[in-house]
Amino acid sequence: MTTHARTPLTLDRREGPYGEVVLRRRGEDFEIIANGTFLMDTSDGRSERLLVDAALRALGTRPHPSVLVGGLGVGFSLAHAAGQPAWGRIAVVEREEAIIDWHREGPLARISGEALADPRTVLVHDDLVAYVHSSPDTFDALCLDIDNGPGWTVTEDNDSLYSPAGLAACAARLNPGGVLAVWSAQPSADFEESLRNAGFSGVRTEEVPVARGVPDVVHLAVRPA
Repeated sequence: MTTHARTPLTLDRREGPYGEVVLRRRGEDFEIIANGTFLMDTSDGRSERLLVDAALRALGTRPHPSVLVGGLGVGFSLAHAAGQPAWGRIAVVEREEAIIDWHREGPLARISGEALADPRTVLVHDDLVAYVHSSPDTFDALCLDIDNGPGWTVTEDNDSLYSPAGLAACAARLNPGGVLAVWSAQPSADFEESLRNAGFSGVRTEEVPVARGVPDVVHLAVRPA
């Protein structure tokens, strides 16, 4: 790997209502940094795709289920969902205007362009925490990837999503028998217990295989029918 490939190049830096968000390029890959914390990049995408696949498997034979993807990130989860005919309505919620711009008009359009043009897809510019508390919409699956995990949030306000009230709001956005899937950089037995205490059933964790280190995981839970 050359020095140029190892050294990140800042493509855009914005200050918004939730702090600073930065888009960088490192070699052929793009990185999103939020408030100084590495959020995600385009080097792999297995865990973002697993997030969608695990939710679809958990839904079983439900025809053309609807899914809420939060947030947009580098676009892997949205692109993967839109690439599967099994999904019906697809909503993606993203609070950062900069990230939306990078997908609509910037370099991340190469990942998400077809998905955003898909007639099943609706892009919602809103804070996910506020959305799950206020929206009347319901879905068969919620695929959430806005932090590095329930215990490692990008902003303090996101903590409330994993609280009893936040999990109750997520349950309210799910149709009976619907699936909540939450991505995390590491497993959390405490979060599994929080899901059970919030009334979810079928709580389990799927690991994303990695060459070394602690694997990424997807926490899965079902709203009882």
